[in-house]
Amino acid sequence: MSTKSNSQTSGATSFVSVEGLTKRYRDDLPPVFENVSFTIEQGEFICVIGHSGCGKSTILNVLAGLERPSEGHVIVRNREISGPGLDRGVVFQNHALLPWMTVEGNIAFAVRSRYPDWTRERIIAHGARFIEMVGLKGAEKKKPSELSGGMKQRVGIARAFAIEPRMLLLDEPFGALDALTRGVIQDELLKICTATQQTVFMITHDVDEAILLSNKIMLMSNGPRARIAEIVVNTLPANRQRETMHHDPQFYRIRNYLVDFLVRRSKELSATHGDRPDTGRVAAAATRLVYPGLDDGAAAPVAVARAAGPNLKAIA
Repeated sequence: MSTKSNSQTSGATSFVSVEGLTKRYRDDLPPVFENVSFTIEQGEFICVIGHSGCGKSTILNVLAGLERPSEGHVIVRNREISGPGLDRGVVFQNHALLPWMTVEGNIAFAVRSRYPDWTRERIIAHGARFIEMVGLKGAEKKKPSELSGGMKQRVGIARAFAIEPRMLLLDEPFGALDALTRGVIQDELLKICTATQQTVFMITHDVDEAILLSNKIMLMSNGPRARIAEIVVNTLPANRQRETMHHDPQFYRIRNYLVDFLVRRSKELSATHGDRPDTGRVAAAATRLVYPGLDDGAAAPVAVARAAGPNLKAIA
């Protein structure tokens, strides 16, 4: 396991900068998470893994502008988020389709909110591109009740892409699907994101899914007082494919590292970090940037991590 570092760079130059995020629901209870800071570069695919209750979905909701943090800010393209916006597309665990509208109508509804001056013909033509992109050509006139679970989720993905957001936020979008359908849609998503260079922030409990899709994987310690304990760089080739990536020895090094964190180290971090008395805001804990399976076996602490793919560097 290897670590790299360079001089600190301002988060203001990053596409997304999350600074000192803390969320508490009651003053007499410790925060769900605290002092969460990270950056995302344009075109990165980020996965977040952690046990239930660590605040993953809350962080995503803050990024979406659907929830306000107790402390800290989220800055996207040098502007602080103050609410929902069409620059951020969200796909939830539940497809959240309008049941009285067709596939075409659900997507047109979103496109119309983004481009209110467009004609109906232009809106339909625009939406058709994304319907075809997710493999639903021929199902345009069907309503959600006529679609399978996987097809509904594809509509949700097409709808999110159709508003052409600068960032896509995915909250376990494939969790309720069977393994075969999940694999097909993951492949579709990977293909689309590769072609469009879409920036993605995705929550998942599936380790293999994170390895297949992401450039880097953020590991959260257990709540309360959860934090981003480590950022794992995906060192598999960028052109990896589901059918062949398990033949690469590096796949198992990354996978074993992630599983060990979830089974053992996340609990250890919680025991040392989460049970102390609540004495107010504390200094942000260092985040380790790690390259599992690479040479030197040591990971130095860093404050924030930035970059893309195999060239990811740590910031001391």
